[in-house]
This record gives sequence, structure tokens and C-alpha cells, in this order.
Amino acid sequence: MQKKVDISVMGCGWLGLPLAERLVRSGLRVNGSTTSEDKLDILREADINPYLINLTAPALNEEVLNDFLKTDVLVLNIPPKLRADGGESYLHQMTVLKKALLQSPVGRILFVSSTSVYPELNRIVTEEDTSFTDELDPDNTLLRVERMFRDSEHWVCTVVRFGGLVGGSRQPGRFMAGKSDLPNGDAPVNMIHLEDCLNILERIIAQKKWGQIYNACADEHPCRRDFYVAATKAIGLEAPTFLNMEETSFKLISSQKLKDDLAYVFSHPDPMAFF
Repeated sequence: MQKKVDISVMGCGWLGLPLAERLVRSGLRVNGSTTSEDKLDILREADINPYLINLTAPALNEEVLNDFLKTDVLVLNIPPKLRADGGESYLHQMTVLKKALLQSPVGRILFVSSTSVYPELNRIVTEEDTSFTDELDPDNTLLRVERMFRDSEHWVCTVVRFGGLVGGSRQPGRFMAGKSDLPNGDAPVNMIHLEDCLNILERIIAQKKWGQIYNACADEHPCRRDFYVAATKAIGLEAPTFLNMEETSFKLISSQKLKDDLAYVFSHPDPMAFF
């Protein structure tokens, strides 16, 4: 059985693995989880204590999960797959995790969320605008899960709502290449580079910014048409085409609270320079 460590990163994928590697390099003792046996050696080679954890029965091993949670801080980074079943599987997994957390020594949670919790309000959007989600989409799964972890007396939780994730293996041009007659070409995009994601999460942990909610998107918000045409051309794929629409639905995410609270300056402020 593992002794208590400094921090556990649940979900060592595109974001969680490089974060765990950074935390190890900073001198912390780190647990990392994956659902793939193939990744266990990768974690081990990076001096991350590897755990194979699947929160879905019958694959769930409660003993392994409880051991993984012997930590002060949990970074919860499990991307929700909401389209498959409307988010019911994700909601169930998070309920299972919360039950285990209640029996653990975890006192602080850093929850990686998404700006998808906000409706398209056709204006600048701040952290308080989830009040409109309550009105327009009261069953929003991601917002329900955020609150599941925030509304607890057993720990304090900070939520970071990232915009569209870009960098590393995530090349946005692949998502739109060759598509035609796409809507909302003039809508602003809300993107963030992997390097900024990592910097922000590290800074929250280092500065002990607990009990907060932060939006995290690059400063600039080019329109979808310009961004995705540039993204496809950057990797040599066919550019998408967009409809000419008189009305556009959008949200323009503000990260001002994060920049003020963390004294943070984005390393990649302009998505048009991501490529």
C-alpha cells in the first residue's frame, strides 16, 4: 500500500500527464491514474506512482481507488463524455468518486471543467453567468458535477473552466477540415493553449487559491472562420467553409478574474499564433 503523497492527478491524458510530470519535477510526490494498462509504464518512467482506475463497475477496484486518494490535493481531470448518454455515465462515475473521497484525507480539490457550462449569451461572459445556465439548462451535467464537489464541508474545491484546448496532439484543424456550410463563422472563439493550462493549474496549487472559480481562455478571440481556416492550412488540410449569416450566436469568455487573482499573463494570448 502507498503512503500518503502530496498530490494525486486523476486522469493522466493530454493535460494530466504533462501536469503530473511538472509536479514531479518541482519536487512533489505524485500519484497518477489512467484507464489504460499501456500507460502505466509511461507514468512509472516519469516517477509518477501509477494507478489503473476505472470508476465504472465491474472494473472499479475500491481498494486501489482508496489508495490513490491518500493525498492532500486531488487534481480531478476526467473529461466528460456527455454526448453518448447525455452525461449519465459521467454523473455516475463522479458520484462513485465523491463517495470514496468522503472516506479519504483529501482536503483540496482542483476540478478541471469547461466553459461549455455557459449558454451563448451574445456578450462577454464571466464566472457568475452560470445563473443563466440554471434558467436555460437546469439539468446541465457538468455544472451539476462542479457543484457536487464544490458544495462539501469535507474539502475546498477550486474549479477552472478551460476554453477549447489546443496544443500538443490536439490540432483543431483536424476537427473542421473539409467541412462545408458551417454556422457562426463570425462568432468569437474561446481557446487556450496547453502551456497556459499547465501554467495556470501549477500557479493555483502553488498560490493555494482554493475555493475559487476561474475562467481560462486566451486573451484574443478571433472569429471561427479565421481561426479554423488558419488551423487547417497550418497542417496542410482542406479549409472549411462557413455560411454567411446575418445573426450569430456566441459567448466571449472573460478570464479577467483569473488574471487579476493569479497575476497571470498568458504565454499564448492569441489563438491565431497557436499554429
